[in-house]
Amino acid sequence: MKGNVLLIGFMGVGKGTTARAFSKKYGVFAIDTDDLIESLENKKIKKIFQSNGEEYFRELEQKCANWISSSVKNTLISCGGGFYKVKNLKELGSIILLDASFEWIYSRLKNSPNSQKKLAKRPLFADPKRAKELYDFRIKEYKKVADIVIDLEKLSFDEVLETIYQETFAKR
Repeated sequence: MKGNVLLIGFMGVGKGTTARAFSKKYGVFAIDTDDLIESLENKKIKKIFQSNGEEYFRELEQKCANWISSSVKNTLISCGGGFYKVKNLKELGSIILLDASFEWIYSRLKNSPNSQKKLAKRPLFADPKRAKELYDFRIKEYKKVADIVIDLEKLSFDEVLETIYQETFAKR
């Protein structure tokens, strides 16, 4: 086992925020699959979708997963919302679902200090009905692949970080 921990969940749930805070608190390296893809392509995710389409983006996610598989160990990895579909997901590390209701996620984004930026980064939220449909489909899929599910609505942020640590890195 590579000792990696992958954070999965719906867009806007806070995977990147959680990974950065966890990294700072516990001294564990954290990477973000969307950031890796943007670096590889020298383009924002939104532009990759616009110019090359979703299928191309999914190929980039698989390429990213293959690189993680061969090159990354003992790292916390925040994954894009659709990353759970990569073929080798289970070999990359332990999978933690950051779980919350659609309403909680949408409220989190709308009420954040930089809400315009957060919502603009996730253009799907411009159509909340469509976003909710995708959420309803994906949440079932996330639960199928997750090793651990953390309910964000029942824990404080510090308790979420502590749970991730206790369930993964502390057991080594």
